[in-house]
Amino acid sequence: MATTVAGGLHKIEETVLGTKSKDKKLVDLERDTVDVQTQSKFTTDHGVSVSNTDNWLRVLDDQHTGPSMLEDQIAREKVAAQIHRFDHERIPERVVHARGTGAFGNFRLKESAEDVTFAGVLTDTSRNTPVFVRFSTVQGSRGSADTVRDVRGFAVKFYTDEGNWDIVGNNIPVFFVQDAIKFPDFDPVHAVKPEPHNEVPQAQTAHNNFWDFTFLHSEVTHMFMWVMSDRAIPRSFRMMQGFGVNTFALINKEGKRHFCKFHWIPHLGVNSLVWDEAMKLAGQDPDFHRKDLMEAIDNKIYPKWDLAIQVIPEERQDDFEFDILDATKIWPEDQVPLRVIGELELNRNVDEFFPQTEQVAFCTSHIVPGIDFTDDPLLQGRNFSYFDTQISRLGINWEELPINRPVCPVMNHNRDGKMRHKITKGTVNYWPNRFNACPPVKVEEGSFKSYPQRSAGYKDRTVNPKMREHHSQAQLFYNSLSDHEKAHVAKALSFELDHCDDPVVYNRMVLRVAEIDLPLAQKVATMVGAPTPTVAGKQNHGRRVSGLSQVEFAPKIPTIASRRIAIIIGDGYDPIAFAGIRRAAAAAGALPIVIGTRRQPIYAQGEDRSAGKGVIPDHQYDGVRSTLFDATFIPGGPHVTTLATQNGQIRHWIAETFGHLKTLGATGEAVALVKQVLSEAHSMTFATEGGGVVESYGVVTCVEKQKPESFREGFQIVKDAVDFAGKFFYQISQHRNYRRELEGLAATVHSIQPWFRSHRIIPDNEDNYMRRREGLGNLIIYRIVFATESSIELKFPK
Repeated sequence: MATTVAGGLHKIEETVLGTKSKDKKLVDLERDTVDVQTQSKFTTDHGVSVSNTDNWLRVLDDQHTGPSMLEDQIAREKVAAQIHRFDHERIPERVVHARGTGAFGNFRLKESAEDVTFAGVLTDTSRNTPVFVRFSTVQGSRGSADTVRDVRGFAVKFYTDEGNWDIVGNNIPVFFVQDAIKFPDFDPVHAVKPEPHNEVPQAQTAHNNFWDFTFLHSEVTHMFMWVMSDRAIPRSFRMMQGFGVNTFALINKEGKRHFCKFHWIPHLGVNSLVWDEAMKLAGQDPDFHRKDLMEAIDNKIYPKWDLAIQVIPEERQDDFEFDILDATKIWPEDQVPLRVIGELELNRNVDEFFPQTEQVAFCTSHIVPGIDFTDDPLLQGRNFSYFDTQISRLGINWEELPINRPVCPVMNHNRDGKMRHKITKGTVNYWPNRFNACPPVKVEEGSFKSYPQRSAGYKDRTVNPKMREHHSQAQLFYNSLSDHEKAHVAKALSFELDHCDDPVVYNRMVLRVAEIDLPLAQKVATMVGAPTPTVAGKQNHGRRVSGLSQVEFAPKIPTIASRRIAIIIGDGYDPIAFAGIRRAAAAAGALPIVIGTRRQPIYAQGEDRSAGKGVIPDHQYDGVRSTLFDATFIPGGPHVTTLATQNGQIRHWIAETFGHLKTLGATGEAVALVKQVLSEAHSMTFATEGGGVVESYGVVTCVEKQKPESFREGFQIVKDAVDFAGKFFYQISQHRNYRRELEGLAATVHSIQPWFRSHRIIPDNEDNYMRRREGLGNLIIYRIVFATESSIELKFPK
């Protein structure tokens, strides 16, 4: 069969080229790659060495600068390259998915799927297929932030021996519309984008037009519930699922067809930010997700995903209450189970962003023999649209660009066009020809053949009855969420509709939500000012299914690999606790990052400054924020007094970390500081002298002075750990402590703000000053600090 022939050919090619031990795509890219740091000389674009790149050839004397000479070919080229060319350095950005980042990796098949396909990439377990993956947001421009509430693109390009195969997916398994004819109204350019009269808002759905469209197209109902869930604010590209969205076909060697959906399941689990954190990160570090991916790969903590497939035999196509070709529907796992067949690993960052990440181009129509299209209406339109958009951005020869070209031989009679790179020798450029040059390949030799599907029916602009039902799966998704995920959906809808200033929009949307779940609609109505519905628009069927809630995708073994742990220190920190946690975290694959009261050396308790080198922090506390980290640890020691009395930002850091549901750890004197900041969280318990290690709502404390033997590099991250590091790391491995939120503790503490700068507002005594800070609960607290350093606090109702 074709697979056998192709498999033999690719093994011969590897032997001849000596590429078996190397990634074939990286070998392919080497011929277009240079290293600017190893070049020995500066040349013009035509290869002539240049001695001076800073001064134009000109007429001058010792006192005067004269005219520049137009004969200076070196200057003209540099001006053309650096100034005139500046106007041409940018290509059109993608209309959607403009902001993104990418990485190289490999795909390995673990279980052959030859029972359902003859595609070599899915049947040959000996292969190591190179891939390039691009993650992206959908709505915003290239300059928008990473952490906005949005769908994330998850596009994978496989450089297979039979040609390129692209899975152009998202981190959400369904889409907004069923038919590609609605693309112009919704996704690429109109309803989801900034409103046309003022180009506002950027990269957000919180505006009238999006929700107006959503109400008027009920097929969006399922998708908007996913977008209002935690799925739309992922913690990391490395911690989100990927989905092919559309329904494809797999063809086996007997010619039998199965319908198929593709899933990517992250080894690190599916985790999200909280909304307050996501908004702050958008301003504090707009590149958060980009940097996170590069940081993990640079530290050799390679992100991995399992590839799973769902397959339905052709004869069962009509056995479901939904149309399996409807892109606004999932295939529930209790009806169509997942089958894990392979593993994707990303292990190499790009060398240069523009020619690789920006110029990579994906097409749903890029498939290989053994994989085929279906009558999925959205897929049919995407197949047409994606080719056209790449031509608009990159030109007709976009598939010749190094990042896009296949690793297998390419030959046809296509010619010419702008930026043509390939030089094809010979005297004919057509088929058939008298030399029998470049003939078509027989099917039995491995060429692509479309599945011979029969089609019969009548022409009409409509859809079948199954595709007119839009509420059942929206209810199924909401019902299947955990309690904290449901709470987040309510908050997200409340935020979004609060930013709609047209009552028609938010009043109608509350009625639409009432068609999904009445209590949810009632919560949202209260917050956005719409009339509170008293009757469900549609009865919720109450069904649940596995595979929809993020909490079901925890790592098989608890891990803190790649988690960013802030360790806050000042002069006088406990060196044993500091070094112990730092070493143990690094040994467990985490990224311990030292935050100091300054970026100059910080000295430990008892350290001789004249002899010691101190610790140089990675950052000073005001250069970063708690939002950039997964957890925070504060060791004991005299430095705690400074942190507690002279640094309101550290107090805010602790409160914000708690409010964002992250793990906090403190030892020794730092326990009192954490306890003071979290004093309004009355359900909390903290360690006491002689009481050992205490964990309460994800806050791990221990008062006893730490000993070197307390920190081991060979520990296990388990729920019932008794040592400080074990408990602390286990809590980090759980991502967030949602009990804080559900029981109201996070809202109580998260209102704490840092001390404001001094304001001299008492004119009769210049030695007195007052600081104002936000109060706890319904109070505003003024702290008056006198020259004697004594102080009083005045509390007033807000």
